[in-house]
Amino acid sequence: MEKKEKESVTGVENKWEHEKGKAPVLEVEDLTVSFGMYYKGLRRRELEVLHRLSLTVYAGEIMAVIGASGSGKSVLAHAVLGILPGNAAVQGEMRYQGGAYGEKEQKRLRGKEIVLIPQSVDYLDPLMRVGRQVRGVRGSKKMQENVFERYGLSENVDRLYPWELSGGMARRVLISAAEMEKARLVVADEPTPGLNEEMAEETMKSFRQMAERGCGVLLITHDIDLAFRSADRIAVFYAGTVVEEALTEDFQSGGAALRHPYSRAFLDALPQNGFRPIPGSQPYAGNLPKGCLFADRCPMRSEACGREIKMREVRGGRVRCIRDEI
Repeated sequence: MEKKEKESVTGVENKWEHEKGKAPVLEVEDLTVSFGMYYKGLRRRELEVLHRLSLTVYAGEIMAVIGASGSGKSVLAHAVLGILPGNAAVQGEMRYQGGAYGEKEQKRLRGKEIVLIPQSVDYLDPLMRVGRQVRGVRGSKKMQENVFERYGLSENVDRLYPWELSGGMARRVLISAAEMEKARLVVADEPTPGLNEEMAEETMKSFRQMAERGCGVLLITHDIDLAFRSADRIAVFYAGTVVEEALTEDFQSGGAALRHPYSRAFLDALPQNGFRPIPGSQPYAGNLPKGCLFADRCPMRSEACGREIKMREVRGGRVRCIRDEI
């Protein structure tokens, strides 16, 4: 019996390896981000918002990042691009295509091989016409027109300024700008709000086409259904770290296929599953519990949950949980 179980698990792990496909584009290992904050006058403290976070994005895949608001998803995007504010302190290691990826490499690759589709349309330069921003340095007018046509932007849009665009138009412009670059890594931070269902689906098709060209796509989204339909793998964020990485089909199969209690609770709380909530709330970054960050809300917690817990391989996925029976 033990031999059969081992063979079964090995089969799943082989499938996981198959899904990886090519070499990693982005590797994030034990990433910790904190912000220097002042309180009660001149007292300074470090507010840690990402905690020993590890994540890998492979060439040819869409990795979706989901989780509650305030769990650190956008902070991860800004850390990867190297655009955190001056009061941020970063620890841990990031690698790009197997090589070093520090501040020097971030400046050299940002906007070229590594492209951000930001959450806020305020990233557009208000003093520059839209067409010029989208074309950048290397893009042609013809390329820009083709991309605009794909996203339903009329010819006259290229002469408009960002403040003349509607919210949905501005978001489509941001996506168009990313398409103009031959990126190896696209970090899409909530790219679909303000888009109708047709445009959202078109955006996902574009990400899939990028992935098929060998690009890695890190998709940060609150649109869970879109992630389920479009992503290859999904990472679940909770209180500033990844608690589970799994194939999308595990989420589609239901809670029993998942490994972390929070992932299962997150799935149960979706509208299509009856909005079944759990007591409590995500802990504040300035008052984190020791050990498992979800322990206070977990119905299966034990004393062992109070010690340090690292990500580990379980049933073809990765999970930050100490329980053996998951």
